[in-house]
Amino acid sequence: MALLLIAISIVVFAVLAMRESPLWQWGAGLVAIGLASGLDFLESGATYGLGWFSWVLIVFGALLLVLAIKPIRMAVLTTPVYGAVKSILPKVSRTEQEALDAGTVGWDAELFSGRPDWDKLTGIRPLTLTADEQAFLDNETETACKMIDDWDIRHNRADLSPELWDFLKSKGFLGMLIGKEHGGLGFSAQAQSMIVSKIASRSVAAGITVMVPNSLGPGELLEKYGTKAQKDKYLHRLANGQEVPCFALTGVHSGSDAGGMRDIGVVTKGTYNGQEVLGVRLSFDKRYITLAPIATLVGLAFILKDPDNLLGRGDNIGITLALIPHDHPGLDIGRRHYPARQAFMNGPVRGTDMFIPMDFLIGGTDYAGQGWRMLMECLSTGRAISLPAIGTTSIKATLRATSAYARVRRQFGIPVGIMEGVAEPLGEMIKRAYMYEATRRLTASMVDEGQRPAVIAGLLKYTTTEAMRDSMDDAFDIQGGRAIQDGPGNYLFGAYQSMPVAITVEGANILTRTLMTFAQGVLRAHPYLLREIQAVQDKDRKAGLDAFDGAFGGHTAFMLRNIVASFLHGLTNGAFASSPNQGPMTRWYRRLHRYAQDFALVADWTTVVLGGALKRKQKLSGRMADLLGELYLMSATLKRFDEEGRIEEDRELIDAIMADRVANMERIFAEVFANFPNPFFANAMRFLCFPLGRHAKRASDRVNYRFVRAVLRPGGFRDRLTTGVYVSMDPNDVTGVLEDAFIKVTEAEDIEAKFVKAARKGVFERRLDRDAIDDAVAAGVLNDNEAGVMRAADEATNRAVHVDDFQMDVLKPTTQQAAE
Repeated sequence: MALLLIAISIVVFAVLAMRESPLWQWGAGLVAIGLASGLDFLESGATYGLGWFSWVLIVFGALLLVLAIKPIRMAVLTTPVYGAVKSILPKVSRTEQEALDAGTVGWDAELFSGRPDWDKLTGIRPLTLTADEQAFLDNETETACKMIDDWDIRHNRADLSPELWDFLKSKGFLGMLIGKEHGGLGFSAQAQSMIVSKIASRSVAAGITVMVPNSLGPGELLEKYGTKAQKDKYLHRLANGQEVPCFALTGVHSGSDAGGMRDIGVVTKGTYNGQEVLGVRLSFDKRYITLAPIATLVGLAFILKDPDNLLGRGDNIGITLALIPHDHPGLDIGRRHYPARQAFMNGPVRGTDMFIPMDFLIGGTDYAGQGWRMLMECLSTGRAISLPAIGTTSIKATLRATSAYARVRRQFGIPVGIMEGVAEPLGEMIKRAYMYEATRRLTASMVDEGQRPAVIAGLLKYTTTEAMRDSMDDAFDIQGGRAIQDGPGNYLFGAYQSMPVAITVEGANILTRTLMTFAQGVLRAHPYLLREIQAVQDKDRKAGLDAFDGAFGGHTAFMLRNIVASFLHGLTNGAFASSPNQGPMTRWYRRLHRYAQDFALVADWTTVVLGGALKRKQKLSGRMADLLGELYLMSATLKRFDEEGRIEEDRELIDAIMADRVANMERIFAEVFANFPNPFFANAMRFLCFPLGRHAKRASDRVNYRFVRAVLRPGGFRDRLTTGVYVSMDPNDVTGVLEDAFIKVTEAEDIEAKFVKAARKGVFERRLDRDAIDDAVAAGVLNDNEAGVMRAADEATNRAVHVDDFQMDVLKPTTQQAAE
């Protein structure tokens, strides 16, 4: 009977926890179990009535029923807990609050909840372009790509060619986000992302040049917040390239810490156009500003002070944004920087004791002090488009080039791509190409639906650019000397040089991963945490206590559900978790649900246990960000597979990606538990999440090898993996030479096999002083037609593996360059 009582208690506990039941239901349930167990004792003839365990249940249940009465609960429980939590939970600064208010949560909140609503994922529209957007991608963007000579850009000019600059400006590439009513293209986020991707697959410098005005620039700020006069004056000029914008945010002493800016403006009166007007006297020193050296319009972020209270808002107005013409007196656009020897324009912007009228403030005085919110709203969308586009296209472009090279290049008589040692990194490149294209298109679609996915944007920024770095390293390992010899024929080196730029800009990856992603994510997306923090920081203690009572009660129920759900999913390996469909990926959707549940529990406990120390525990925070990244990669990959019609040829690849993601998550969870500062909670989380231990394994070598062999052949599989990159079939083009050789070598495959077999038997020799193909014809191994096919493949291969060389004095700097 005791065992039955325990079993019933466990079932009731599980049901109440999973339902996130209110206190009175918990109390009633415990009292009912206690009374029922006592009645059983009486029926069995026991003279002592209720047993001790029955009394424990009844007393505890009665206590919960009493606490369900709000006035009693507020006095006995809520107030003491409120005081304790106030000293534990992290404080939210003004800039942090503005950042939180600026973004939105969507699918990331579902992952933090532990029980994802699949409609929130499947309901996000698939990749969609209008007819105008598709035509622009197929025509103007294709033309721009053909005009790009990356060697000329980065080596000869350190700039785009004048013809390319004129084309980009006149065709509206710099004003894609500006609405058609203002003369812009009015393109969607998806279209902007794909256009930037395609251009960047040809030249990262050109891609960055197009990206920046459409990512974080005056155009979007003016459209959202500008006065009518500002919009009328500047938007059409920005749209048609008459104005080239930049935005100056990063200072010498402040990068990610924008609240620590030393760039100060003071409200005062001054002279402008011969008249005394109210304005701002500014001193600032900015650096790393893309497009600054050629900008005609400079956006600026600074801290505005009003010591004389001329605006009637007190002394400290806050971060404010201004728009300043490049020829305004006192504005100093310095000499250009040369980041990683990349050709995109970048440089410092300075001003000392310069005066600007209030009309220069973006949005006028109404938006003075709201600059950080304005920036965060634009950055959360621009960030979701820009660097994920650059990173993803680099991943895909390196795969396309490397897969062709690995088939064309032979060692030991076979294509290098079929060697297991080469196939291993090539397999990882394939997985990255599919996954990160999936995340790129999913996130762009979110933006098009009106979301401002700040957490996901930051997450993608660092994961995509790190994946770009991994793929580039793999490409260099596979292509060896062909990759490292720079020159007009090198299709990898420009992108390789640009990697540190992508890793560093828009928030260095180290800080984005370890300090920002999880810390901001848990505040934004946790169902109760932000409400609790806001309640304890409320200056009205009575209102704060009342709000805290509701949030704390919900948080407690959330925590109990997490305990039960994580344990049950751990016992069953997610067998009873939810899935949006019953298709071929159902088991992986269920695994995604299971690990999202584990993440919800660990994220919650990590935040509650560490409290304000979370910002200092950056290694743990970084690992939690990695877990969120893995969950998002799984989500995007599964969604892409479903949206593309569940192509059978891709199924094994998706299974391999999912197996790797699950194995990675189990490893990261283990690292979190091993390094958690509180052993009790570490062991509790380990037991609840993995009651049967960790058993996930990465995809097998055999499976990986199969899709590597598939990418070494022309066809839909390879094209889907590299969709959106610029493809040339011109043998005189820097990448076209590879595609040409790839096709010709594949066409000659059977002939080549016969040729190699005869050479190995000693029928003829392959040597430089003889024509082996002629010898093969003479020996009757090949006929004349086969010899022609073989010779075309050989000649194409020679062109593809050729590397550049130079006269001794060609690479020397000119006298003028040396002097500079």
